[in-house]
Amino acid sequence: MGTAGGQQEQRAQANPIEFVPKRQLDQAERQIGRQRREIERLQRENERLREELEAALRAGKRQAAPHSRGKTKDHPKRPGRKPGRAYGKHACRRTPSRVDETIRVPLPQQCPHCGGAVEFQRHESQYQEEIVRRTLVRRFDIAVGCCRGCGRRVQGRHRLQTSDAVGVGAVQLGPEALALAAILNKQMGLSLGHTRQVLAYGFGLEVSCGGVYRALARMARRATPTYAGLVEATRQALVNVPDETGWKVGGKLQWMHVTVSQQVTVYAILPGRGYDQSVVILGAAYAGFLVHDGWAPYYRFRQAFHQSCLRHLLTRCQEMARIASPAAATFPLAVKAVLQTSLQLRDRYAQGEISEHGLRSATGRLEAQLDRLLEKSYRHPANRRLARHLEHERPYLFTFLHCPGLDATNHEAERAIRWMVIARKVWGGNRTWEGARTQHILVSVLRTCWQQGKDAFTRLVAMLRTPRSVILDIVPGGGRAARRPPPFLCGNR
Repeated sequence: MGTAGGQQEQRAQANPIEFVPKRQLDQAERQIGRQRREIERLQRENERLREELEAALRAGKRQAAPHSRGKTKDHPKRPGRKPGRAYGKHACRRTPSRVDETIRVPLPQQCPHCGGAVEFQRHESQYQEEIVRRTLVRRFDIAVGCCRGCGRRVQGRHRLQTSDAVGVGAVQLGPEALALAAILNKQMGLSLGHTRQVLAYGFGLEVSCGGVYRALARMARRATPTYAGLVEATRQALVNVPDETGWKVGGKLQWMHVTVSQQVTVYAILPGRGYDQSVVILGAAYAGFLVHDGWAPYYRFRQAFHQSCLRHLLTRCQEMARIASPAAATFPLAVKAVLQTSLQLRDRYAQGEISEHGLRSATGRLEAQLDRLLEKSYRHPANRRLARHLEHERPYLFTFLHCPGLDATNHEAERAIRWMVIARKVWGGNRTWEGARTQHILVSVLRTCWQQGKDAFTRLVAMLRTPRSVILDIVPGGGRAARRPPPFLCGNR
């Protein structure tokens, strides 16, 4: 007993117990409580700022410049041609195939440097291609008569005329001037005021903005059968790539819809961006492939096959990883790796590096890998939102691998809608629904001509000079499917 008591006393002396006064203990506990509350406040603040940053990134992306490429290079290469062998192919303007005017340039009487006599040796040719600033004015002396049978008024018509109007409407713009105005305003995105200035400065043709507006509206009415044919061709196309963007009509927000198929591009300005508006172009019974950005109304096309745009998902994962903590960034980076692998798999199959059986097997492994990622639970709110979105998009992510040749992104629609984004940034939109109707009809015709590699200028001129309504040759099948105009073309809204 004595030995045990001595050992306990020795241990107590070796490890003395220090008593903290109650005041200091209470003060330390209060400080710990304050620090805990401060940590919780900072965590909430951090989460709020993260959400605001994500919202700002999404909002900034919507209104980004149409040609912005994001962060620029730190050390970009010097612009222009490089010296030496890196200069590239030397080129110059080709010699014109015709000469409209020949001007002889004689030698000067004396040398401009020393004043000595000059001896003739040879001739050298120089060509100049110039625009003649001139407006051609035609006057048609129209013969007017009366039918002996029915007594109705009859008048002649020349092949260069675009209208039979006389009297108040006797002074008109020619078809080439109107075609140029349509291309400047609808394709190149110039406002009506700037279009009027180009006609005045370039050709001496004076016209008001209202005159250009009314002339383009008449052109759109002549192009209505062609537009109806383009809509019908869109509904019969195997693959369509739709998209939409905001558009103003009368200062109020509406939506510019676009649908791109292999041969045809159709625009429509409509009061909404839901399923009902998409049906106006595609039709409720569309049963082809839709490649889109994952907007929910597109999935209401039950008979169609869907491909969700991988470019949108890759961008979302990249932005999430950029602002998230290292632990939270693991999930979006893993999803990004899966999507990039699917694109590499598509390229390898297209280059003949793997067989169709290998493509099917690799696609199955990719789907299983993505399923394993979605089976996990995630604490970060952004990761949970991404997981929920991917669970919905999961059946539509790899359609392009099951159907080789199908595009994995809606890039074609993004390119087509860029025209409208530029115009919106320049002059905002349309003032009336009649102007909106003119806008989407003419833009559809011009974009489809560009898509098919056909000259829009000559086709618009020929359409204006034809006395009867015609369907341009840009409609697949000669326009036989265009039985009647779509309902949203009949009358104003």
